[in-house]
Amino acid sequence: SLPDINMGKRQCWLPGRGLVLRLATLALTLLLCLQPWRSYYPSSGTQQEATDRKYPKQYQPQPAEGLSSKRQVTYIRASSNHQEDIHAERAVETGHSSCKALPADRLRRKPRRWRIHLQPWASLNRSLGDEASRFLRYISTTQISCRRLETNGLMGRSKSVKKPWTICLDDRFSLARQVRDQQCRLYSLGLGAQDNQFEVSMAEGGCDVHRFEPSIKLSHVQQGQHLWYHRLAIDWRDPNPSVSIRKVHSRIKTLGTILSEFGHWKIDVLKVDMESAEWKILENLILEETIEQIGQLVLEIHLHWPGFQVNGNDSSVVRYWYSLLKELECKDFRLFYIHTDLSKPQTFLRKKMLNASSCYTLSWVNGKWT
Repeated sequence: SLPDINMGKRQCWLPGRGLVLRLATLALTLLLCLQPWRSYYPSSGTQQEATDRKYPKQYQPQPAEGLSSKRQVTYIRASSNHQEDIHAERAVETGHSSCKALPADRLRRKPRRWRIHLQPWASLNRSLGDEASRFLRYISTTQISCRRLETNGLMGRSKSVKKPWTICLDDRFSLARQVRDQQCRLYSLGLGAQDNQFEVSMAEGGCDVHRFEPSIKLSHVQQGQHLWYHRLAIDWRDPNPSVSIRKVHSRIKTLGTILSEFGHWKIDVLKVDMESAEWKILENLILEETIEQIGQLVLEIHLHWPGFQVNGNDSSVVRYWYSLLKELECKDFRLFYIHTDLSKPQTFLRKKMLNASSCYTLSWVNGKWT
């Protein structure tokens, strides 16, 4: 009969429909399972290519050439890469020595830097005379004017200050406001306690002053309401971990470590008088980006020899000095005061040249701190 025929057709059709549904479900399940693997393994190329696409090699921090495991000495020498030499020579020919622009995604990541960016040579022959001429011309030219210079602190001690540690109190920079509100902070790095009148004057003017002097007997000494002395030496590297475990109260630390331990996130004025250790300390401030936590930098530089833990031929050393100061400029620091110390020997890397002094005091202001 007709109902029996329809029933037979339904019985034959239902098993076929179920098989199709099962196959479709199995295919969809396989597709969903394979999707994560497709995102990890691209359709073309190897796993290494996928990793390189996600983290390009140029974004990875690279150890400095010739850098030892202890990272104690900066060896300044010409690049062994022929292509880099060609680019450097082209930069000399075009006069290009600007700051290196970083891609936006690299700025977000901010990987640890292991070396500074060396500026192109001053000339193709890489002579000491050309390097010295460029460097001395750079430190002898102010980059920004300051209408209110204070060379004696905040309390008018011009006759008692031995050196002109000069700060800028223009209203366009934050230091003037911090001084008025008595919220300014000064860090002083030194290797001798003879010249402390600048620190005393700043403390009497209401600034919190922290002077780091490793020669004092006590760990911490407070003089008055705003002046502290600390038995700590600022270095360009923290002590070896095995040493710090045995000696918990180590007296040698980087400035970034001390800022973290003191709970300070900024320094309105940093005074550096480190008797030739300033170059490596400045390098550390730049590489660890501690320099961005500083509003004004008053720095004494010494030119009679390369400086502690800086090696290389004379031309390379001067290029290294110049590159460090250009790194400051790339961080928006501007030179507003120069003092030439004529009481020191007139030598430049143990040579008489270009009427250069062996000692200069430079004052910089961070243009971002307004």
